[in-house]
Amino acid sequence: MEQIQQMLSSKSEALINKENNYGAHNYHPLPVVLEKGEGVFVWDVDGKKYYDFLSAYSAVNQGHCHPEIVGAMVQQAQKLTLTSRAFYNDQLGVYEEYVTNYFGFDKVLPMNTGAEAVETALKLCRKWAYEVKGIAENQAQIIVCENNFHGRTTTIISFSNDETARKSFGPFTDGFIKIEYDNIEALEKALESSKNIAGFLVEPIQGEAGVYVPSEGYLAKAKALCEKHNVLFIADEVQTGIARTGKLLAVHHENVQPDILILGKALSGGVYPVSAVLANNSIMDVIKPGQHGSTFGGNPVAAAVAVAALEVIKNEKLAENAERLGVLLRKGLSDIAAKNPLVTIVRGKGLLNAIVIDCDEESELAWEICLKFRDYGLLAKPTHGNKIRLAPPLVITEEQIQDCLSIIEKALNDFK
Repeated sequence: MEQIQQMLSSKSEALINKENNYGAHNYHPLPVVLEKGEGVFVWDVDGKKYYDFLSAYSAVNQGHCHPEIVGAMVQQAQKLTLTSRAFYNDQLGVYEEYVTNYFGFDKVLPMNTGAEAVETALKLCRKWAYEVKGIAENQAQIIVCENNFHGRTTTIISFSNDETARKSFGPFTDGFIKIEYDNIEALEKALESSKNIAGFLVEPIQGEAGVYVPSEGYLAKAKALCEKHNVLFIADEVQTGIARTGKLLAVHHENVQPDILILGKALSGGVYPVSAVLANNSIMDVIKPGQHGSTFGGNPVAAAVAVAALEVIKNEKLAENAERLGVLLRKGLSDIAAKNPLVTIVRGKGLLNAIVIDCDEESELAWEICLKFRDYGLLAKPTHGNKIRLAPPLVITEEQIQDCLSIIEKALNDFK
C-alpha cells in the first residue's frame, strides 16, 4: 500500500485520507480520486483521463452525466423535489404509465435503491403466496441461488453464501431455499419438495459472482417450471437490465417475461437513486395502502429522471450497441487470452463481461492488474478475488473498444 500511496498526488492522498479518517471502512476503493465524468470517460482531481470500465456497477449505462438525463433532473429539481406519497404529484403517474408500457407490465411499485427493490419483491411474493396461492401464513419459501448478489440488507444476506457479507450480522431471516445456479434439475427438485414455494429469485447473469452466464435455455426452462408449479419467477435485473447485455432485459435473450421484475441502477442513468418493481395486477394488487412504502419512492425528480434515462436507451439504440460491441470486446479479449496464459476465461453477454485471472481468489494479482490498468488510463475492479469485470458505458464506440483492448493487453503483458 505504501508504494501505491507514493504514486498519488498530495491532493489525491489528502482526499483519500479524509475518507479513511471520517468514513466507515465498508469499501476498498481503487486508489484514484475522481471529480468529473462525461460519456465513457472520467477524470481524476489531477486532470488525468480514464476509460470507465465499471460504469458504477452498470448504473451509468447511458454514459456519465448524459445531458438529457441531467437536464431532466435539474429542470424538475427547480420546480418540485419531494412531496412524499401523502399527496399526488404531476410526474409520478406519467412515469408509471411510461415504465409499465416500456417493460410490458400492468403496474410498478417505485423505490429508490436496488436492495429496497429486492426487499419489495420478496414482500410482494410472500403476500401473493398467502392471499392468492393459499399458502399458510408464515410458511412461504422462496428459492434462491448460490453465489447470488441481491444487496446487503439483513434479509438479503440471510440467503447469501458470501461469508464476508454474513459473518457477525446474524441472526438471519428464514424462508429461503438455496440451490445451485444454472442447475435446472436442482430447481425442479426444490419445486417438487414442498407445496409452500412462493417464488424463485434469480439473476439472469450473476454479476458479482464474476459475470457467470448460465447455460442457454436455463432461464426459459426455469420460467416454465415456475409456471407448472404456480410459483412466481422473480428476475433481479438491477445490474443486467436496461440494455447492458445487448437486450433491454437479459431475460429477453430467452424470450422470458418475469412475473416480478426488479430494476435499479441504469433506470436513472446513474444520476439519482431510482429503482422499481414491476408486476401485473394479479400480483401487484395484493399491496394495499399502508402495507409498503418509502418517503422518497416515486418522488418527482426520480420520475422525471427515469423517463429521460429510458428515452436515451431507446433513442440512442444502446441495447443494439451493447450487443454489437460486446461481441467485438469478447473477441479481442479472447485473442489476448490466446497469447497470455494469465487470462484463463473470457465470459459475458453484451457489454457485461469479465476475465478470470490464473490465480486463486486470495491472491492480490487481479488487484495489481487493475492498478496497472489505472496507470494506463482504464478503470476496472476485481470481484471475488481473481475475476475482473469489464463493463463500459453503452455509449462506447468501436474505436474506443479497440483502444481499451490495447490498454488491457499492454497491462497484462507487464505481468507475463
